[in-house]
Amino acid sequence: MSFAAPVHRLPLAAACCSALLLSACGGSDDDKRLPTLDGAAPIVVAHRGASGYLPEETLEAYSLAIDLGADVIEPDLIATKDGVLIARHDPNLAYSTDVASHAEFAARKKTIQVDGETQTGWFASDFTLAEIKTLGAISTDAERPQQYNGAYKIVTFQEIIDLVKARTASTGRTIAVYPETKNPTYHRDIGLPLEDTLIAQIKAAGWNSKSAPIYVQSFEPSSLKYLKSKGLETRLIQLIDADDVNLKTGALTFAAPYDRPYDWLKAGDTRLFSAMVTPAGLTEIKAYADGIGPWKRYIITVKGTLDASGNVTDINGDGKINEADTTSQPATPLIADAHKAGLFVHPYTFRNEQRRLASDYKGDPKNEYLAFYRLGVDGVFADFTDTAIAARSTYLKEMGR
Repeated sequence: MSFAAPVHRLPLAAACCSALLLSACGGSDDDKRLPTLDGAAPIVVAHRGASGYLPEETLEAYSLAIDLGADVIEPDLIATKDGVLIARHDPNLAYSTDVASHAEFAARKKTIQVDGETQTGWFASDFTLAEIKTLGAISTDAERPQQYNGAYKIVTFQEIIDLVKARTASTGRTIAVYPETKNPTYHRDIGLPLEDTLIAQIKAAGWNSKSAPIYVQSFEPSSLKYLKSKGLETRLIQLIDADDVNLKTGALTFAAPYDRPYDWLKAGDTRLFSAMVTPAGLTEIKAYADGIGPWKRYIITVKGTLDASGNVTDINGDGKINEADTTSQPATPLIADAHKAGLFVHPYTFRNEQRRLASDYKGDPKNEYLAFYRLGVDGVFADFTDTAIAARSTYLKEMGR
């Protein structure tokens, strides 16, 4: 199978690939332990594929991520009208596809609630797989390449499984997959539950074990607990979100729908996501999961310098206030606390854009990765696989690996 992804024109791709394969999954003859839970090198998870370069969650983006050396590729799973699991971050297709340009689907535009949030658009549950296959994926970040918009199609989870198996065979290195049950309560409420189909596909792939090349994640504890109760034996990961950071104080903020798991909200549980990162919360997670996937600001947050009026100073003078106008703060004990509870830690999401890098990283995204690698994270979710791999190589040399 061939792919249209322009691999050789992308930054660092050709130069890095051979070196990346050597370091993938921490391969080394040196048995020196690292500060990860198992002492091995941290994994690099290609967040939605090579989403920094190509429209996310397409077969081309996943293939490129593998070419760049990713240990793991990550799809978000939602359901079509006919119950097929596809890779999209949102049930609302308006966010990441060209559905708005398809006149034949204009009448399906509507306004509904998704996890308590009012959204207007076109929703996957109103489309069969055959209809969705007529759509093209688009970049969701205006700073990223736009010339591939519409060129690549939406893929099914089965197609991703097939890709991973084929590329594992052709490269000679194990490539894993990291699916997320996306908006599972929403899907259950509309009669398209995700979990049973996911379990069936994992079992059919021969991957129903802790040692299989798969991790299953969700923001909703009930989804993970259901999977476990129905005999899924893979590694399970509790995702931990927040809304934003108050750049004046460095404190995380919590606003719906990013304040708590939606299943907690429906059940009347008033706790915030922040309850999960306490020692008691981590102990609770350990009863049903193997690891956590926290937003990286739970580990290292950022804070701006305030001017005389109490506002964040525009350090770079670009007229905008964002993370580029902040400095990173001392790390929290979350990694140590999670490891003590027996949980691995895979924070998200690492990106290269300057607006997302604290000023003390000096404009180099590798410096952010290094800060987290040195703390002992067990893996990272990266939009730019090559940058994550290059930083890991530097880190492993520092550690004598």
